[in-house]
Formats: sequence, structure tokens, C-alpha cells
Amino acid sequence: MKRIVSGIQPTSGLTLGNYLGSIKQFVQMQDNYEMFIFVADLHAITTGLISPEELRQNTLNLVRSYLAFGLDPNKVNLFIQSTMKEHAELGYLLMCQTTLGELNRMTQFKDKSAKFQKEANGTQKLPTGLLIYPTLMAADILLYSPDYVPVGIDQKQHIELTRNIAERINNKFKTELFKIPDIIIKKEGAKIMDLCDPKVKMSKSATTHKGVIFLNDPIDVSCKKILSAKTDSLNKINYDVDQQPEIANLINIYSCLSDMTIDDICNKYANLGYKEFKQDLANLLQDFLSSYQEKFKTYNDDYVRDVIEKSYTKVKEIAKAKLDEVLEKLGFVNYEKC
Repeated sequence: MKRIVSGIQPTSGLTLGNYLGSIKQFVQMQDNYEMFIFVADLHAITTGLISPEELRQNTLNLVRSYLAFGLDPNKVNLFIQSTMKEHAELGYLLMCQTTLGELNRMTQFKDKSAKFQKEANGTQKLPTGLLIYPTLMAADILLYSPDYVPVGIDQKQHIELTRNIAERINNKFKTELFKIPDIIIKKEGAKIMDLCDPKVKMSKSATTHKGVIFLNDPIDVSCKKILSAKTDSLNKINYDVDQQPEIANLINIYSCLSDMTIDDICNKYANLGYKEFKQDLANLLQDFLSSYQEKFKTYNDDYVRDVIEKSYTKVKEIAKAKLDEVLEKLGFVNYEKC
């Protein structure tokens, strides 16, 4: 079976965008691929803003969400990034093979660093983790020699950097040390936008949560966000990302929740207005969230820890073997072989 690796940060509650852009795809792939799906808790401390208690609970909750959405621990390797120390060590080794210019050019670094306020003396205290995030992400991927990496379109640049680093090291040391993974980007749902501002992605880190649907929020709160979502004055259900980005985003969500095609949705509502469309979408969301939240509550912490432990040995052996291979190729002494 072809291998896939991916992970999500436990920085706060999952959003509808996390599910439609990533987790739904994981569930659909689990019967046909060897899956390595992890909780990216090392990435969660990039800005240093998360408390230990919050990080710990968010980590367990993310595994709980994976299970509630249908990831089968008998088919998928579910694990926590920080339990595999090899991620951090390989991340450092890859960072030493990467230039400052490459990291400075990352769009996400530019966007996120711009949000940090300058001090009175004009200095800007940017967390270093924000800059080197892509090399840790590269380690997350290259440790497991995947064939494919499914990501949202906003992460494409990071995967391209991962491929460049892997090719550079392979060429430099004249080896086939790293498999060069291909990128999978799902067309529908790859990037769910904020309900109040279709120019930005629906994000856990948004300054206001009015346009963000959190999967564990009260269901009535989430449905009200759909009903009050920003739309234009045309009152026509038409999928046009440039001219009608607000309604196009809602159509995209409708398509992902119902598995109807965008054309079928537009035809269904051709003679109806936004009010009817939004109400039906809110009803779809209510059914989806009710099912998810009910399943989420059935998994206690002990069961979640058992699931994590189930994958630990296999994942650890793969990660350690790859790191040992990298260390040897780069010239580090392995005392076990002395």
C-alpha cells in the first residue's frame, strides 16, 4: 500500500475547515493507504502562547476527534508527535541544510510575523519557532518516507520546500536517503474560508471567531453563524469565487457536507434565495455536528491513551530507523556500532 503522512496542531478546538480540508480526506483514504496521522503538538508551541494544561487536553481531544470522525486505529497509525523524539532531532539536521533565505520566503512566516506588534523602541519579538516551523514539518514527513502528503493549499509551499530539502540532501551525499513525496490537494474543501471574510481561511487563530465554526461549540451557536454568514446583494446561488466569494464558500461547505456536486447544488437552488439556502445548510450542519459530538463524548482519556499506545511501537521503529540512517550518512558516530 502507498503511504500517507499528515498531522494537525492541537492549538485549540478543531474547526469545520480542519475537518473538511483534512480529516474527512483521511477517513476516505484509510482503506486504500498506509496512514500515519499524528497530533502536531511540537508545532503547537511555535509561538509560546499555549498553556501546559491546554496543550495536554487539546492533544487528547484531537485524538478523540480523529476517532469520532471515523479514523480506525486498526487501520491508521495514530500518534503524538512529541513522543517520537526523532522529529525534533531530524528537524535540526534538516534546518542545517536549509538557508535563511528559504525560510524567510515562506508566505506563512511573513503573514504570521506581521501580526506581532512592535515594541516601543521599534523591535519586534518574533519566536524563532515561527521561522523554523517548515524544517520541523519536513522532518515530520521525511521520517516516514511517504508516497503522498495531503495538505490544504496554504501548506503547498511547505511541502515544496520539503521536497527541495530532500532532493538537496540526496544529491549532496549521493544517496537515495529520502523518498520525494507527492502532494495531494483536494479540490473541494481544500480551503474553507471565514464566514465573515472570504479573503482569509477559516482559522483557529482568527482575531474574531464570528466567522469560524468550532466543532465542539454548542450546535445552535454554529448554526447561527451559518444563518448570519456574510453574503452579497445578488441573492443568487451561483458558484463564482471572484464575483461572489461569500456564497461560493457556503456552496463549497454545502458540497462537502452533503457530497453533492457544486453544479447540482446550484441547480437545486436556481430559483431560490440565500435565506432558503442558508437554512438548509444550517440543517445539514446541525445533523453533522450532532452525530460528531455524540461520538466524541464516548471516548474517555484512558481509551485515547490505549489508541496512542497501540501505534507507538511500529511508529517508533520506523522513525528511529530513518533517523539512524540519516545520522550515518551525515557522518555521525553510532556508539552502538563502535
